[in-house]
Amino acid sequence: MKGERVTKAFIMAAGYGTRLEPLTFAIPKPMVPIVNKPTMQHNIELLRRHGIRRIVANIHYHPEQIVNYFSDGDDFGVDLSYSYEETLMGTAGGVFRMGKVVEKIDDTFLVLSSDALTDINLRALIEFHKSKKALATIALSSVDNVEQFGVVEVDKDSRILSFQEKPKASDSASNLANTGIYVFEPEILEMIPPDKFYDFGKELFPKLMAEKAAIYGYHMVEYWSDVGNLKAYIQANYDAMKGSVRLRVPGKKTSACVWLGKNCRVDPSVKFEGCVIIGDRCEVRAQAYIKDSVIGKMSVVGMGARLNGTIVWSDSFISKNSKIDKSVIGNWCFVGDGVEIGKNSVISNRCKIKKKSNLPENTLLKPSEVV
Repeated sequence: MKGERVTKAFIMAAGYGTRLEPLTFAIPKPMVPIVNKPTMQHNIELLRRHGIRRIVANIHYHPEQIVNYFSDGDDFGVDLSYSYEETLMGTAGGVFRMGKVVEKIDDTFLVLSSDALTDINLRALIEFHKSKKALATIALSSVDNVEQFGVVEVDKDSRILSFQEKPKASDSASNLANTGIYVFEPEILEMIPPDKFYDFGKELFPKLMAEKAAIYGYHMVEYWSDVGNLKAYIQANYDAMKGSVRLRVPGKKTSACVWLGKNCRVDPSVKFEGCVIIGDRCEVRAQAYIKDSVIGKMSVVGMGARLNGTIVWSDSFISKNSKIDKSVIGNWCFVGDGVEIGKNSVISNRCKIKKKSNLPENTLLKPSEVV
């Protein structure tokens, strides 16, 4: 085994995020905010906390948004570079390009998804990998619904015995899901064919199993969510607010579960209940009521508006006497006076909702729609 310290990581950031549509029609999934920070930023901060500062991210869908926000990583305390995929190369194919073309990897390295939320102890994961003298180690998390995940079976020594892709609960060999967090030795790159689409779960890992390679599963006990759908996205925001996952919430904590950003204007008559995060330069007007919600920077919540369990992205305007229940409002949206939005609705970027409109539960609006 090579050096004990792992100093390089690859972030997978090229996918489309189709399960979060219509939100991801306008932005890539790594830029979807959780408690007012892109999901990818939480993962960069996780890497930095564990001393990993050399990072490469593969990009493809709306790549300019990722590059414009993170640039070279200097503002985030890391050295960040990019691997642009003109056509998607698959999970393993993307790692091959990052490790052979963009970087010249010759030591143990880490792979992390940009669009999952976790506070996994990366040092413990790496130490486990080294102790097993593994070629590959996969971080595994216990899940309630195995049918949404790739499931892994391990023996008593944590060596992987089998993989199942989204099995029925009755057929599942375990409840341990592949989290998409990996530790690899550099030799793994020699097993990935160059210049073609190639996948870890469907191609590389079965090949390693057939060759009886040293591939292990690390059962993590920390928080992990793949943020794979809209319900999971809203839940991840709640979990972050309530401290179920350890991360840095932006803003000043003014009470047990309320954070206020810089230069906010909040009328004294406003009532907060549960956990509330207000971003920088927001305005919350008289008699507004906000419960278990996140308000993005430079957004306005009008007089008498009522928000419950709702995520509002930046630069949006919620007019007076509007009521929004357990929904997501994208960037640059306008919600007119007296609008009511039923739960589990998603209003994508730049939408306009005319005054006194009543949107039923599960409404989905694509970017720039007017209703």
